[in-house]
Amino acid sequence: MHSVNFFCHEVAVAVSFVACIVGLVLLWDNKQQRDDAEETELILFRMSFAYWLVYCVAFGVEKLVLPDWETVIMTLKITTALSYFLTFSCILSLPLHKFAVHRVEE
Repeated sequence: MHSVNFFCHEVAVAVSFVACIVGLVLLWDNKQQRDDAEETELILFRMSFAYWLVYCVAFGVEKLVLPDWETVIMTLKITTALSYFLTFSCILSLPLHKFAVHRVEE
């Protein structure tokens, strides 16, 4: 049962890797005129996708690296954890930013 859950997680990470690339392509800057609030929101979206992309890459490399390379695996685990928390903080910042901008406008 544990291996089935683990396999599902690997598939979810692989799918989210592709989704991150698509998201970053869709958010590609086309030099439109934006105010500061829209620019900040766009940057937070990009950071969310970029940090999650780092998580996906580190997770994938961690599975491909030989178990004998303990230093590399530890570095990848730290990278995975940091990118996971940075993604979470960016996602959490999006509604907080919208709320702050809405409060200032009122």
